[in-house]
Parts: sequence; C-alpha cells; structure tokens
Amino acid sequence: MEATTAQANELERRIDLAIAIADVEKVMEQRLKRMGKNMKVPGFRPGKVPFSIVKQQHGDQARHEVLSEELDRVFGETVTEKKMRVAGYPRIEPKTTESTTHIEFSAIFEVYPEFTPGDLATAEVERPVLEVSAAEVDKTLDILRKQRVSYEDTDRAAAKEDRVVIDFLGKKDGVPFAGGEAKDYPFVLGQGMMLPDFENAVEGAKAGDSKTFDLAFPADYHATDLAGQTVQFDVTVKQVQAPVLPELNAEFATSMGIADGDVAKMRAEIETNLKREVKRRIEGKLKDQVMEALIKANPISVPTSLVDMEIQRLMQAARQDMEQRGMKVKDMPIQPEWFADQAKRRVTLGLILAEVVKAEKLQATPEQVRAMVEENAQSYEHPEEVIRWYYAQPQRLQEVEGVAIENNVVAWVLGKAKVTDKAAVFDELMGQKQ
Repeated sequence: MEATTAQANELERRIDLAIAIADVEKVMEQRLKRMGKNMKVPGFRPGKVPFSIVKQQHGDQARHEVLSEELDRVFGETVTEKKMRVAGYPRIEPKTTESTTHIEFSAIFEVYPEFTPGDLATAEVERPVLEVSAAEVDKTLDILRKQRVSYEDTDRAAAKEDRVVIDFLGKKDGVPFAGGEAKDYPFVLGQGMMLPDFENAVEGAKAGDSKTFDLAFPADYHATDLAGQTVQFDVTVKQVQAPVLPELNAEFATSMGIADGDVAKMRAEIETNLKREVKRRIEGKLKDQVMEALIKANPISVPTSLVDMEIQRLMQAARQDMEQRGMKVKDMPIQPEWFADQAKRRVTLGLILAEVVKAEKLQATPEQVRAMVEENAQSYEHPEEVIRWYYAQPQRLQEVEGVAIENNVVAWVLGKAKVTDKAAVFDELMGQKQ
C-alpha cells in the first residue's frame, strides 16, 4: 500500500492512495473461500461448492468490499501518520493510470483549521449592572395585573387601553372592498391591532357615535391592492369599556400560586424570580459579547463539510418545530441558504471554543455541573426530584456541562478583555415596551 499527500487550498487536502492488486486478490480469495464453506448450491454438498462458482456469484461483491476496507485502512493510516484532523468525510476519486500492479485513487477532504487563540487584550466588553429593587417588583406586578385585566362599560370617550366594540365598512372609490367590513369587532386602543390612523379616528368617540373618515394605507401594506391607496371608512362605536386591574390582595396572590394568599410572600417570590431572570439575561448579554470578541480575535477558515452538516441539523430542527406548531412541512419548502450564516457562525464558534477550552484547560468540573443543576432545579416545585432526574442518566448532564464550559470561557475572556460596567435599564434588559 502506498500513499502521497498534496495540499489544494487552505483547508482542503488531497491524498493519492495506491492499493496493490495482489493484496486485494489475496484478501478477496480468503473471503470467498470462507463464504464457500457456508454456501448452499443445488447439486453440491455444503462446503463442497467449487471455488469458480463461488467467485462467479460473489466475486464482484467481495472485491468491492475488500477495496472499500483497504481504502479505509490506508486512508486512516495515512492521516494518522501525518497527524491530520479530518473534517467530514473524504471524497474518493479513481485515477486513470497504466499501472498493472496497483489500483490508484485520490481522497479529497478537509481538515480542521490549526490556530492559536488570538489576543483578547484589546477586546472591549460592557457588563450590564442592575440591582433588583422594589421598583422593579412593582413594575412586574403592574405587568401581571395587566395580563389579568377585565373591562367594564363606560359612557366616557374612548381612550388608550380602553376596549372598544365597533362596526365598520371600508370603501374604495365608493365601493366596499374585500376585508373592509366587520360587525361587533372588538379591539384595545393603543395595542397596534389596527392601523394608527384608524385607532386615532376611534379614540375620543363615545358609545353610539358614528363617523366617517379617510385612511391612507401604507405603501408596504400586506394587501397589495390597498397598499398606498386612500379609502373611506364608516365606523359606529357600539361599546366603550374601561380597563379594570385586579387589586393587589389575597385573591390576586392566590391566583399567582401563593396558597395562603400572603401578598408579602408573593412579592418576595416575584423578587427571587426577577433576580434569577435578571442574572440570566445579564449572563446572556455578556456571553453574546464574549462570543463576538472571540470571533473577531480568531479570523479562521472553517471546513465547508462541517457547515453543510450544521445546515442540515438546523433544517431538521426547523422542520420539527414547524410540525410541533401544526404546520405542514411538505407545503413549506425549506431552503439551505436560509441557515448558511447561522451554521457558519455556530461552526466557527464551536472550533474556537474547543481550542480555547483545550489550551486554557477550561473543562467543566463535576462541582460546577452539580451547582448548575441545583440552581436550575430551584425554579421547580420539587427541586430534589429534578436533580435526581438529571443524574439518573449521564447524557442529561451534557447540556448543563456545555453551559458550564461556556461560563468558564466567558470568565476567562472577561479576565483578559477591557471590561466596563454599565447600568442596565430594566425594561430594555427584560425586553419590555416602555
């Protein structure tokens, strides 16, 4: 067996493999003889089938199997000898030669990039800082109350956050248009359910009022026949209802899962949950910045084969998500290019993180994993059962271990980079509208 290597580009490699025909014939003959011992052919006793018949019936299959095995072997030996880290699978191409003693092939494949983690001394990271206080608890309680809002009739003019019930009829050039009519249509002012100009026309009206007004549809309106067009609406307000928020009392606390209705206990639980969520979001923002810093400090090339495999994983995950949402995947063709950028970023980060973890010895310790499992379990009613569930099967800990490793990398980068603390705005951090 012979092998030579050549480099085609930065990550692609080509290995020329030569397999001795005599070796293939020898191994093939041994295999066919073993097969002949068990063959059953009419007219011959078991194990007495002539070799020529065995070869005639199974020679092609045996040759293919031996060639494949020999290729795998010589390829594996060559890349091991040359200390090549193969990414993905090789593409095997036969070579046309005049050799009568060898069968020659070329194996084309990619290798993992070799690099030393870049310097992070100039990287800049902003660390969000936010202490959860009574104000944040109050704001969260307001949101929870609004989620449980009820409405009652009022005879005053409609204002933002009021629920109105209307009849409307839209006309274009005096003719009603499709989708422009509804009876007893309810919506809440200020929530963006209707176009702003429509809501502005309804705001200030009382129950029983009727009005006619012009409305210009935006140029990018989803209904192309109405986009950029001016129409006329007739609207009758049938009901105006003012929002009524629940009181912060024992009944509300009970609805929030506090069995004895203790309002103070409810506030304490909300504060604990808020602190946990604020911590998680700050860690998430820090992690995003750290990963971006690592990418900038390590401008590496990545194997196309790994990116393609990641694209396939992302596509499969998207299909499963659609199916879980009740969508028919076959009616929605998913294109690989939709996931190309995300896949390349994930592969790039994976390679960089692996190199940093190896170089800086940032593997997760059992103590770290245990602490994270216990922290995650605290948000459940019976934490000890959750902990037992994780440890019942070691593979369940893999995801936790992965997060622990990322946390180690974040801590390491923060120790190298220029870190400045910046006060975070609660609403922005939590992704809430002002």
